[in-house]
Amino acid sequence: MSTATVSRSEPGFPWLIIASGCLIAALTFGPRSAMGFFQLPMLADTGWSRADFGLAMAIQNLMWGLGQPFFGALADKKGTWRVLVLSAILYAAGLFLMATPQSVWYLHLGGGLLVGLAIASGSFGIVLAAFARNVTAEQRSFAFGLGTAAGSAGMFIFAPFSQMLIDALGWSDSLLVMSAMMLIVPILAIPLRGNSDSGTQKHSDVEQSIGAALREAFGHQSYLLLTAGFFVCGFQVAFITAHFPAYIGDIGIDASYAVIAIALIGFFNIIGSLSSGVIGQKYSKPVFLALIYIGRSIAVTAFLLLPQSGTSVIIFSIVMGLLWLSTVPPTNSLVAIMFGTRYLGMLGGIVFLSHQIGSFLGVWMGGFMYDQFGSYDSVWWLGVALGLFAAAVHWPIKERPVARPALAAAE
Repeated sequence: MSTATVSRSEPGFPWLIIASGCLIAALTFGPRSAMGFFQLPMLADTGWSRADFGLAMAIQNLMWGLGQPFFGALADKKGTWRVLVLSAILYAAGLFLMATPQSVWYLHLGGGLLVGLAIASGSFGIVLAAFARNVTAEQRSFAFGLGTAAGSAGMFIFAPFSQMLIDALGWSDSLLVMSAMMLIVPILAIPLRGNSDSGTQKHSDVEQSIGAALREAFGHQSYLLLTAGFFVCGFQVAFITAHFPAYIGDIGIDASYAVIAIALIGFFNIIGSLSSGVIGQKYSKPVFLALIYIGRSIAVTAFLLLPQSGTSVIIFSIVMGLLWLSTVPPTNSLVAIMFGTRYLGMLGGIVFLSHQIGSFLGVWMGGFMYDQFGSYDSVWWLGVALGLFAAAVHWPIKERPVARPALAAAE
């Protein structure tokens, strides 16, 4: 019997919490994954450069990473619902400012700083930590796969939806529509109002201070390797999200393929994320992660070296979609296995900070290198090399709880 079947038949599986979290993940991940569609029409109206847009998206990704440990710790202590309400307010304000830019600083403040902090307080790290407190260890990887797949569904839905809005309303009014949509999040978040002292799994965690948890994590080799490897995931996916639509136009392929490509990545990301949740429950998570990064490097290499066409864009998008966020369930599951769920929001957030530092560099370098050399090729090949590095650092990770001589580790 598969893990998915076991999880579905589990009488204690908290479907209301899972469904609410999945809807939130779709809403908070959707608009940021569609930012690439706004680049060319926005720049055409404002006269800004791709480096200007790339810097705003880089700030967004960096703020997402810097805010994640802080908001994760806040959700662990004060409750997930409060943090998600804050996310909705920040998201709506950021998209509003981005829609009405009086100068490039409005783009950097709204689309960069505010939207980045909004995603940090409303994305995977917050939602998956809430899931972990309410599912058993046997259900955890599957639940994480569902949450990650929901974010992928948001990407799949918002790619054509945002392009449709831009065609009908223009890029500015489209951002205003998405700004208003973010105000639905506080209502959806009501079932996720608990903190680390609530939930069905609170009894399985040891009593530990935040400082002790941080010292334990930063002294743990496997945690440091996991953190280093997740940097590469951020670099690769953020570069593609922000610059792939423009790249498709640069190589002479019809712009309609940009919408198809992002939608396909989102759709197959759903399949990849769900599959990852099931595979990660059965097999070695570190080895699985290493294989994902190797697969990404092979896919990019083949795409760059073989003749490029609409067909190759579609095939590449399908393969990358399967590998896109399939890293998230095993990565978060490894953190929970190592340290338990009490500080999962914070410790998972620190791992994700590394991801977002990679995202910052991937997005910024994409715009900077294009403006310098008129091509994205150097960034593509750097991503290939980093994929091989990530595979190397994940392979020796130990999938077991941290040793706590004085305490019984229930995980």
